[in-house]
Amino acid sequence: MKFTKMHGAGNDYVFIDCFAQPIPRDPAALARRISDRHFGVGSDGLILICPSKVADARMWMFNADGSEGEMCGNGIRCVGKYLYEHGIWRKLEMTIETGAGIKNLQLFLEGDRIRRVRVGMGVPRLRPDEIPTSLRAPSGKMEDPVVELPYQVGGMEVKLTCVSMGNPHAVIFVEELLDDWVLGLGPSIERAEVFPRRTNVEFVRVLSPQEVEMRVWERGSGETLACGTGAAAVCVAGVLTGRTQPRLKVHALGGILELEWNSEDSEVYLTGPAEEVFWGEWLEAE
Repeated sequence: MKFTKMHGAGNDYVFIDCFAQPIPRDPAALARRISDRHFGVGSDGLILICPSKVADARMWMFNADGSEGEMCGNGIRCVGKYLYEHGIWRKLEMTIETGAGIKNLQLFLEGDRIRRVRVGMGVPRLRPDEIPTSLRAPSGKMEDPVVELPYQVGGMEVKLTCVSMGNPHAVIFVEELLDDWVLGLGPSIERAEVFPRRTNVEFVRVLSPQEVEMRVWERGSGETLACGTGAAAVCVAGVLTGRTQPRLKVHALGGILELEWNSEDSEVYLTGPAEEVFWGEWLEAE
């Protein structure tokens, strides 16, 4: 089985071209094996690039633990790059089917390569039942968003702002991006009972109203160098809490992502890099 290793701002995945070869029989099990950084290729997960009846292609994503993900902002940029550079779709605007709906891509060509991609990430969902979470705003109203709600975890109190970008996120603003926060509290919040489908957790330090630093604990993968849906959730949370502007530059460990929460259509747009690292052949029997 042939594969390609790609990343967006260091958020790396193994990609399988299912236009050219069959879909693996058990992609969840394959994701666990191939993502292992000691005994496999090593990645944050597995993404299958498949034909679609409703879009140019379908992105089928699995986290490193084999759990299925609805959407991946960094991965989908790589999907667009792959489709263009490997001659499957030679166009600079594409539609990609995901578990969170159809997403629109705009590809930026530099010479003969795609280096950056802009993704329409969709309209953020803020109702607790849509995230989903059992947490409620102080008003108790189902329609009110959870914004900086005090929450006890690991003997500490944090303030959670909950956003869904097609997948769940809990955003926490902090003074410093410490391992004690990310590696200590991240796993506990991910699997907290108040998040029935688990959650991604973003820890954010505000540099200015236009710029932040972020570290992220991803559901099913642990700490990653970047998270596209997480950066989108941070952009939304920053506006909701009055900390940042709708146009935001997010510094992740693996690079810079540019966000815009558009006031006209309420959609969040993400622009960032996409890179192909290497390709190979997976020899292990499926």
